[in-house]
Amino acid sequence: MSAPMALEPMPRRPIFDDEHEDYRESFRSFLAAEVTPNFARWDEDGVVSRDLFTKAAAHGFMGMAVPEQYGGAGVDDWRFNVVLTEEAIRAGVGAAFGGPMLTTDICLPYLLTAGTEEQKARWLPGIARGETVLAVAMTEPGTGSDLAAVQTRARREGDEFVLSGQKTFITNGHNADRVIVVAKTDPEAGHAGISLIVVDSDSEGFSRGEQIAKLGQHASDTTELFFDDVRVPAANLLGAEGSGFAQLMEKLVPERMIIAVGALAGAEAAFEHTLGYVKERTAFGRPIGSFQNSRFVMAEIKTELAIGRAFVDQSIVKHCAGELTIEEAAMAKWWTTELLGRVTDSCLQLHGGYGYTDEYAISSAWVDARIMRIYGGTTEIMKELIGRGMGL
Repeated sequence: MSAPMALEPMPRRPIFDDEHEDYRESFRSFLAAEVTPNFARWDEDGVVSRDLFTKAAAHGFMGMAVPEQYGGAGVDDWRFNVVLTEEAIRAGVGAAFGGPMLTTDICLPYLLTAGTEEQKARWLPGIARGETVLAVAMTEPGTGSDLAAVQTRARREGDEFVLSGQKTFITNGHNADRVIVVAKTDPEAGHAGISLIVVDSDSEGFSRGEQIAKLGQHASDTTELFFDDVRVPAANLLGAEGSGFAQLMEKLVPERMIIAVGALAGAEAAFEHTLGYVKERTAFGRPIGSFQNSRFVMAEIKTELAIGRAFVDQSIVKHCAGELTIEEAAMAKWWTTELLGRVTDSCLQLHGGYGYTDEYAISSAWVDARIMRIYGGTTEIMKELIGRGMGL
C-alpha cells in the first residue's frame, strides 16, 4: 500500500480562532507520532489498536464535548471536530482515526442530548478516558437508507427489552463496547415505532460477525452484529420510546456535514499532491503540467474546490449557530462527495500508470473516495431530501 499523504498545514481560515489553530497543530503532531507510523499495520489488520482511543483521549482528541463533571473538557464547539476530520484526512489516515471520530462526531451527541443524568454518569466518563468505544447500528442486510423498514425488534418484558435482529456495515463494530441500536419497539407504528437502545457488547446473545472485506478504508473496522434475544435493561432506552427516528433525523445533519468536511479535505489533498506531481513529472522533455490539458484539468479542479470551500465553510458556521437545515446538509454531503470522486479520478489520470500503483497515495485516495457517496445517505437520497424540501 502507499504511504499516507503528508501535506503542508492548511491555510488559516476566518471561521477558526487561535485556539482552533493551536489544536490543529497539536493534532498534526499526534497523528505523526501515534497514527502514521502504525497505519500500514492497522490497514493490513483491518482494525486499529484499542490504545489509539485511550491515547487520543489523553491528548484531548476524543470526546471534548463530554461535560467536565463526567471527566471531559466540556467544550461545545463543533469546529474542533472539523479540525480533527480535516487533519486526519489530509494526513491520509482518516480510515484509522475514523473510530475515535465516529465515537466523538456521530455517537456521543446522542448520549449528550437524549441521555438521562443517570445514563450520562454511567457512560460518559469511559468515553472521556477513551476506554469506551461506541458504535451506532442502523443498517441491516435487507434495509439501507429506509430506516422505517428495519427488522430488528425490541419487545418489552417488565423492566427489560429483548432485542433480536442483525445489523451490517457497522463501523467500530469490532472494537465497540457499547452500541446504539436502532430497533422497532412498536412494529405497527412506522417511524413512530422506532427506538434507540444502548447495548453493552458483553451482553448474553450479542455477537459479532467476521470483519467485512471492503474495497478501501481497510483500517476502519466494519462488522456485522447479531442480537439473539439480548436482554437489555429498560434503563438503556435512549430518549423516549418511539423517539428514535426523530433523533436519527436530527443527528444526521452533523453526520452529513462531517462527511462533507472530510470529502472536501480529501479532494483538496489529492489536488495538492497532484499539483506537485505534474510540476515534477516530465514527458516529451517538459513537465506534464505544462501541457494544456493538464493545465485545464487542474484549473477546473482548483475552481471547483474554491467554490466548495466557500459553501462548506459557510455551512460550518450555520451549523455551529444551529441554523443549518436538513436540506442544506444534504446539499453539502452530496456535492462534496461527488466532487471528491471527480477530483480523485482526474488526479489519478494525471498520474498515468503510476496512479494505479501503490507507490503513490492517489491510488488509495481514489479507492477510499468511493464509499463517501454511499454512507451517511446515498447521493440519490440526498437529492430526494432536497427535492422534498422544495415541496416537490
